[in-house]
Amino acid sequence: MNEHSIAARCLALSGLFETELLLELMLRFWKHPLADDSEFRNQLLELAVELLRVAVDGHEVLQSIPPEEVNLVLAIWAAESNSANDSGSVQVTERIEWLERVKHAIPSCFASQDYLE
Repeated sequence: MNEHSIAARCLALSGLFETELLLELMLRFWKHPLADDSEFRNQLLELAVELLRVAVDGHEVLQSIPPEEVNLVLAIWAAESNSANDSGSVQVTERIEWLERVKHAIPSCFASQDYLE
């Protein structure tokens, strides 16, 4: 995949403190029920980075978005969506509400670049 793709650039930034900060701000601003759980935040970040790697390898992360257009917010959202929908996960209803709030607040992160142009 192109090293200048959105997914590749986001993956390159994933080791920076600012990525952790973005995740924490997203969780707190949109009132995620597990925002205070540092272990949850670390695991969610690891899952999101793994989804970025999957996208950089050219595999689909979200059906409506080409892999090269996967951004960090979308990767975080998709990681939490996968995690919240796993059987046995805690506070499923509140987590799904958080997913809906994020998607509603910043819909451009969930749209193909072709759609945005």
